[in-house]
Amino acid sequence: MKLTMNLGKRSYDIILKRGALQNLYQFANLGRRVAVVTDSGVPEAYARCVADQCREARVITVPQGEGSKSLKTLEAVLRQMLDFGMGRGDLVVAVGGGVVGDLAGFAAAVYMRGIDFINCPTTTLSMVDSSIGGKTAVDLGDTKNTVGAFWQPKVVVADFDTLATLPRRHYVNGLAEAIKTGLICDPELFSLFEHGDVEADIETIIYRSLLVKKTIVEQDETEHGARRALNFGHTLGHGIEAVKGVKGRRTNGLYHGECVALGMLPMIESKALQKRVRAVYRRVGLPIRCGYDKKKALAEMLHDKKAQSGQVTVIRVPGLGCWRADTIPAEQLRALVGME
Repeated sequence: MKLTMNLGKRSYDIILKRGALQNLYQFANLGRRVAVVTDSGVPEAYARCVADQCREARVITVPQGEGSKSLKTLEAVLRQMLDFGMGRGDLVVAVGGGVVGDLAGFAAAVYMRGIDFINCPTTTLSMVDSSIGGKTAVDLGDTKNTVGAFWQPKVVVADFDTLATLPRRHYVNGLAEAIKTGLICDPELFSLFEHGDVEADIETIIYRSLLVKKTIVEQDETEHGARRALNFGHTLGHGIEAVKGVKGRRTNGLYHGECVALGMLPMIESKALQKRVRAVYRRVGLPIRCGYDKKKALAEMLHDKKAQSGQVTVIRVPGLGCWRADTIPAEQLRALVGME
């Protein structure tokens, strides 16, 4: 399967194929210095598979987890790229999940004012969402994605075979973003979660999710209009993630997709649809509730990129397949979070 992101001079192909990682050379120019960025949770064989196809390659491995989306880790990656002698004609390849893609993409965006970048997602989460669209960033403290840039990849290569090595919870974690896509734009995709076989349908789920995101990004590359829909669940979800997410020494918290799943529920206006979404969460293994410090989460939401002058833009879903953006004051956000 193949999709094409149509963005004029920044257009690129999205390859969805089993075994594609070992044939990356067919889709990209690897005859230059290549920094292969991965993390300690990704099987070493994946990065080595890419490196072995390159004329010159250095594998840069960062610690697994959200903590690597930091300025400190970014600097370490950039220094290794500089030590490797990389120039403006060279390439960064991300091999891993959303953290690796965001970090490596941002490193490519800022190194020598921008060099080529390829994304090879290996997790459900990155395949259904973060691997395309050009959003790259690191966190600033506990506040997510505060320092970043729009930097489109040259190609995205998603090898479905890599999902076989994912722990079950990581596999399910990524499904939250696909459920989000179904809720805002694709009722048939949501129906797959309600009535289909998620394991058997995973390639279709990933394809349909990317098709929706591709279409939205083509309309609104830098998020001034339609692309805001993709933030559904993320304003509250990022707040929950800041205080409850797995990060640094916090090893027993929630993953990004799990936080987004929780962040979507209060933003669904139809009680009947809320009930259906909870049933889907139970079916696939996502959480439907958790305890967290609501005051701290609210403070993080007010530091969100979408917050200005004490007001926050949230995405609400009045019914399946539709959405709207509302800018609300902090007092109303307190009520949505359940503090009043």
